[in-house]
Amino acid sequence: MACPICQKRNPKRFCPAKAASICSVCCGTEREVTLDCPSECPYLIESRRHDFERRDFDWSKLPFPDVRVDPSIAKNQGLLFSVLPLSICAFARAHPSLVDTEVLAALQALAETYRTLASGIYYEKPPDFGFERQLYAVLKDSIQKFKKDLAAGLGAASVADSAIRDVLIFFTQLGARHLNGRVKGRAFLDLLRKESKIDYPAAQGSGMIVRP
Repeated sequence: MACPICQKRNPKRFCPAKAASICSVCCGTEREVTLDCPSECPYLIESRRHDFERRDFDWSKLPFPDVRVDPSIAKNQGLLFSVLPLSICAFARAHPSLVDTEVLAALQALAETYRTLASGIYYEKPPDFGFERQLYAVLKDSIQKFKKDLAAGLGAASVADSAIRDVLIFFTQLGARHLNGRVKGRAFLDLLRKESKIDYPAAQGSGMIVRP
């Protein structure tokens, strides 16, 4: 029996996306390209680990290359730091076809909005397309709700726009570092699910600390 994808080579790996065995070549070339690979696939997990360890990061090519967010922001802005991943993961659960590039586009656009707000200017340019625009609106609303709840609960001034900007840039850069160039890539989403302890399968990934 030949591989159901190429119809040439012998199938040697069970593919949960196809519910059938496929050849190793098709597994490597079609993974997260034509195949919607589930997060728990061992071949997907291993390939992500291997790719991430081998990858050289060029900070000049990341979003906001002039900004290096201090990793201590994860502790200093702990509550806000949890709001964004939970909102993204909830949106992804409702929209299973969501991919990393769409998440990154929404985060980057919202980070740009808060970058201008922190400088005293209001300028907003939401993404133009589907899930990117929808997720942008969801994250914007989540942040506004967080600010209101924080002010009401503590009876104090809300979190500064500059802090929100830095958290958004942090996650934007983190997402960019996990992009693998595959059109159905979800390594960043699976990392957020794992760290947020979302109750459905997640691939094993590196921690959520961005080092300068």
